[in-house]
Amino acid sequence: MTVQNSEIPPGLRSDALHVLAERGFLHQCTHWQSLDEAFLAGPVTAYTGYDATADSLHVGHLLTILALRWLQKTGHRPVVLLGGGTTRIGDPSFRDSSRPFLDDAQIAANIKGLSQVFGRILRFGDGPGDALMADNADWLDGLGYIPFLRDFGRHFSVNRMLTFDSVKTRLDREQPLTFLEFNYMLLQAYDFVELSRRTGCRLQMGGSDQWGNIINGVEVARRVDGTDLFGLTVPLLTTASGTKMGKTAAGAVWLNAERLRPFDFWQFWRNTEDADVGRFLRLFTDLPLEEIARLEALGGAEINEAKKILAGAVTTLIHGAGAAADAARMARQLFEEGASAEGLPGVTVTAADLGRGLPLVDLLVSTGLAASKGEARRLIKGGGARVNGTAEPDEARLLGDGDTDADGLIRLSAGRKRHALIQRIPA
Repeated sequence: MTVQNSEIPPGLRSDALHVLAERGFLHQCTHWQSLDEAFLAGPVTAYTGYDATADSLHVGHLLTILALRWLQKTGHRPVVLLGGGTTRIGDPSFRDSSRPFLDDAQIAANIKGLSQVFGRILRFGDGPGDALMADNADWLDGLGYIPFLRDFGRHFSVNRMLTFDSVKTRLDREQPLTFLEFNYMLLQAYDFVELSRRTGCRLQMGGSDQWGNIINGVEVARRVDGTDLFGLTVPLLTTASGTKMGKTAAGAVWLNAERLRPFDFWQFWRNTEDADVGRFLRLFTDLPLEEIARLEALGGAEINEAKKILAGAVTTLIHGAGAAADAARMARQLFEEGASAEGLPGVTVTAADLGRGLPLVDLLVSTGLAASKGEARRLIKGGGARVNGTAEPDEARLLGDGDTDADGLIRLSAGRKRHALIQRIPA
């Protein structure tokens, strides 16, 4: 019988659970002691799944990827499951509406984009401890609907499915839940069974919102194959001020450079709240715990050095040491040295155009600081648009020669975290 237990028991003996516990990765487990014993008995294969709803993962996905990384570091084998099949349906968990349908070409392009980040974080190869990458389209595309319902659907009680929080949330808000989406939890459970059969996978990990889906897979494997599998969730992260980790006024903090510039990624971590520094260093870096304890104890302005270390470590992991060094250099030039911050992302404009005056709204969009003119106007109205460090409240503001510095540059900012340069060039 599956046991839901969010109380982490003392005395965990396996390196895997001990490391995950002391760094803050653990939330719920189907059976703590049995999983601990499985880790002690030998290498365990564990997986986490990622649907291809976009061409990049975001910071919200980092926790599960890094949990897989720590498992690999402690001698176990991670599996990354990409949802080439399940993306066609979309996970309804805690969503107010159905996900938009994507065609096969979009899903394939998204999978290509998602695959970029895993090779930087996990070690892939043919060795016994090397990570594997799988796509559930490999088995879901060939399923016969009637045989699948006969063999697996009979193990799912609709009464029980209606009690899952992910379903109740949609129904309580009187939002439609399609029959297609209702089938998602069957397919995710089947994924676990297939990975168990194909790779010997015994553990599924996911965010806390996946707990119901994970339990389904554990129970179906026991009923169909007589296999004892495990489920483990990581906590839903919020910042000290109560906001969801990775959500900003500008949107998601993407992991691919095509979606979010490495400088902006570095700045996101540099602007971590003081109270979150220690926790984020434990979760998102490999720094020794003793060093983290020293850094989080820093007070006053010294805590900013710890934030720079955090920003550098995470940016190095995702974008490489060169990108992290460039971001740190640009931030130092822009904020500490008052220099022009050569290399800071931005756009060029001709001297003639600047002489006529360029709308601030248009420049916010062209530099990527705002996604649309409407968003740019809202940014200005809310006091978030800054020209050379000074808030600009006028939506009709034109930038001209009088706004440039001696090098022909204008610093444009969205709040205090995202920045770009306007560079004047000859006509």
